[in-house]
Amino acid sequence: MLAMPVRLHDTAPAAACPPEPSAAAAGRRVAAASVAVLALLAGCATPPGAGPDGSAPAQASSGDEAESGWRPFVLPGKRATQYRFTTKDGRWAIEARADASASMLRRAVDVPPAALADVSWAWWVDQALADADLAHVERTDAPAQLVLAFDGDRSRLSARERSMAELARALTGEEPPYATLVYAWATNTPVEAVVHNPRTARVRKIVVDSGSADTRRWREHRRNIVADYVRAFGEPPGRLIGVAVMTDADNTRATARAWYGRITLHAPPAPAAEAPQGR
Repeated sequence: MLAMPVRLHDTAPAAACPPEPSAAAAGRRVAAASVAVLALLAGCATPPGAGPDGSAPAQASSGDEAESGWRPFVLPGKRATQYRFTTKDGRWAIEARADASASMLRRAVDVPPAALADVSWAWWVDQALADADLAHVERTDAPAQLVLAFDGDRSRLSARERSMAELARALTGEEPPYATLVYAWATNTPVEAVVHNPRTARVRKIVVDSGSADTRRWREHRRNIVADYVRAFGEPPGRLIGVAVMTDADNTRATARAWYGRITLHAPPAPAAEAPQGR
């Protein structure tokens, strides 16, 4: 299995409008564009420290090796969430602190579709975000999210989606993923709901925790990546190219605190050996 522990360690383009002359207005346009592409970018260019093909090591232990390959990803115009490697309740963790901020800690991987199976992780959330709503364009915050980025057949993208990808490349110099699947801690959305990002069709979120009943304790999850991707996007996944964690509180101007435990990509079960046929 791929073990990836860690110490520290979302909108369509707006309709054209008349140009605003001030530098402040230009800054606002950059910030708005940043919001539009944030969720697309977990699996972009290979971060320093990854292998030459962008793959993660097959095993990672605690300490520096566990933390290698993880890099913060911050967009222009957005305040950064703070991530650091630490321990929580005696277990290794990534601590995330958001203060009206949104950014990711990400790592490049390279897992072909045939090797995709389950992902397991744990997280600990201090509190749900009272005003957040994953389906509302102005309130799409979450205290904890695990982000999986995939490659795919980009010729299938619509003109609008290709325009979004071009915007992402212009802002960051990186190629955005074909699709992004997010496991999220919601506020009021029911568990197992599939939420389409209100800003781009290429990001779908599956709610795995919701509300405050399970806050302030470790929550363990194990999900089948292929089944969840098919449920969210209606097609099989391509190559997995990125993994990220994201604690996000910029839209609601709130504060959020979470800890992420070890993230493991599990190999598919070995095929059963055929019994020898009798003579």
